[in-house]
Amino acid sequence: MKHHGTCCSFASLPGRRANRIGLWIACVLWTCGPTAVPALGQDPLDFARGDPVPREVREIYDRGLSYLVKSQGQDGNWKDGYAGPGTTGLALMAMLASGEDPNFGKYRQAIRRAVQAIVAVQDPHTGYMGDSMYQHGFATLALAEAYGAVDETDLWDPAALKSGQQRSIGQALELAVRCAITSQGKNPHNAWRYSPNARDADTSVSGAVLMGLLAARNAGIEVPDKSVDAAIAYFASMTGDNGAVGYSGGLGGFGQSIARSSIACLVYSIAKRKDLKQYQAAREYVVSNMNEQSHYEEYARYYEAQALFQADLAAWEKWNRRLVRQLKALQNDDGSFSGQFGNATSTSLNLLALALNYRFLPIYER
Repeated sequence: MKHHGTCCSFASLPGRRANRIGLWIACVLWTCGPTAVPALGQDPLDFARGDPVPREVREIYDRGLSYLVKSQGQDGNWKDGYAGPGTTGLALMAMLASGEDPNFGKYRQAIRRAVQAIVAVQDPHTGYMGDSMYQHGFATLALAEAYGAVDETDLWDPAALKSGQQRSIGQALELAVRCAITSQGKNPHNAWRYSPNARDADTSVSGAVLMGLLAARNAGIEVPDKSVDAAIAYFASMTGDNGAVGYSGGLGGFGQSIARSSIACLVYSIAKRKDLKQYQAAREYVVSNMNEQSHYEEYARYYEAQALFQADLAAWEKWNRRLVRQLKALQNDDGSFSGQFGNATSTSLNLLALALNYRFLPIYER
């Protein structure tokens, strides 16, 4: 994941707070209720009786979160390896996905510092966050998941909010969305690349940004249908008949595709475009190649978990059992995971791949 970028231009607009507490509670009830999907090969009745998340999953997850809390800087960020609002956003989502109450649970302070850190780095005029659209996309997704779940009562200085010197989560999210849409409007492919002013595009960066937009739309922020439709058309143009997805520059040169095919399968699912033949092709590729190795292991794992969960629950259960064994063996003594992006980012990505066992994040609902 490279980092380049200049600012896109879009004026700040007033935020609009959407109440998602009901959605959050619905996700909790869906997780614990009688319709919950069994994980790790458990009998369906185990979940119907309200049994908790399997102990192995909870132990791995709790140890990983313990590492993230201990390694968070006072400014709310993580700086081991890759750093920026996207990295902070991934860690924030990992904490939000744990099932702990974000306003009273043991991760409350870490969550609040992370939210403040993401909003603090946002350009107040353009809405751009970080030094690449990767960072911007993951940060947008994190703000969307925090919106309506994190109580802002004492998160900001009331005087600064009233004067406009401080943005709420909703205002920051709305501005981030408009930055992404402005960037897309400048791009001949109706997609995204590293810089918000880029004239080319790739499916990896575009997946990060589009998932941020889709999560924001789910949270009640206005995202034009034409923007989503144009981005989906770009993914469709990059998806081959066999479900392999190209990286940049059109079809061909697919090479290793599990990460990209997972991204495409996921955005088709969340955008509610399972009617597309390209979705069916990507779905079949992901399910048939779910043990394919990737050069970007943690990154691929993060998307593959979500793609399989949306596409084929039986396949996800099988893959998830293998994932738990893998992560148990890979986890360091301090709870972290080592990887090419640094321990903080790698830990967050691995935990989020495991987080489908909890299903607390609204973006993880089916």
